[in-house]
Amino acid sequence: MHDLIVVGAGPAGLATALYAARAGLDTVVLEARTSPIDKACGEGLMPGAVAALRDLGIPLDGHLLRGIRYTDGRRRVEAEFRTGPGLGMRRTALQAALQTAAAARGVAVLERRAGQIEQDAHRVTVAGTTGRYLVAADGLHSPIRRQLGLDGVPPSHLPRWGLRRHFAVTPWTDFVEVHWARDREAYVTPVGDHLVGVAVLSAHRGAFDEHLSAFPVLAQHLAGTAVTGVRGAGPLRQDATARVAGRVLLVGDAAGYVDALTGEGIDIALRCARVLVPCLLRGQPAGYERQWCRASRRSRWLTSGLVWARRQPRLGMSIVPVAAHAPRLFAAAVQQVAR
Repeated sequence: MHDLIVVGAGPAGLATALYAARAGLDTVVLEARTSPIDKACGEGLMPGAVAALRDLGIPLDGHLLRGIRYTDGRRRVEAEFRTGPGLGMRRTALQAALQTAAAARGVAVLERRAGQIEQDAHRVTVAGTTGRYLVAADGLHSPIRRQLGLDGVPPSHLPRWGLRRHFAVTPWTDFVEVHWARDREAYVTPVGDHLVGVAVLSAHRGAFDEHLSAFPVLAQHLAGTAVTGVRGAGPLRQDATARVAGRVLLVGDAAGYVDALTGEGIDIALRCARVLVPCLLRGQPAGYERQWCRASRRSRWLTSGLVWARRQPRLGMSIVPVAAHAPRLFAAAVQQVAR
């Protein structure tokens, strides 16, 4: 019997497995997909995530990011990270680096689909594998969260969706650029010397090129340079009624997700993975609920506030002008994201 089964070999699951293995727990990961695993993601690692990944011994190869820039085509405001650089890194490269590090720690990744979970007071069994605990890191629309009856009911008004594509252009900036239009944003993240990722978020579903056309200068700059297909995700807001059910714990997007607007998804996942493992070592999985709330509270509040402002007809297009008028306030918000 293993100490821990992790379902999902994305960054949240593999980071949890690495923290667990480093603490001496016999850990195995189950993943139905074949590596390297990709998904719609902004691919910008905030400085806090970079520091956590380096602490885990993960080699990081990408494009250094100095800070965040907002622009609406007429105004722009930017702030540099004070705690160190961020990093633009392909999702596939990050997942592969984490999986290599997990293998070096003796963590096996088995190509299995998690089905029905059975648990009692002492163990959890899934897909023919038994462990003392199970961590579900199975994504935004977590089947395990749903199976355990932990799906919350997110606000029904204006769900948001995300699309991502890569373009073979030389990065023109060392900032994550957020381009604002009336009802959508485009996030430009350099991820290599000659590669830029563009993620579009909107409350309206549509084709990538349709969304990109709302940013004519950006669209013209990228014309004819797309080198990957379009990946999508959504609706982005997903709630969980709890993060713990018996001996099963949720981490990453499976634990609940507000929005991609601040680009903190991997940072939150790493912070929560780090506080999860001590709860298992103490034999107190229920304690993870409080630890998760503490580790993610600041990000959830900041993201929720920005999404709320974005949805207000008068406030939505005032975000960039207000930030440009109050650069110190914008810089303070950027440092909150960077922590």
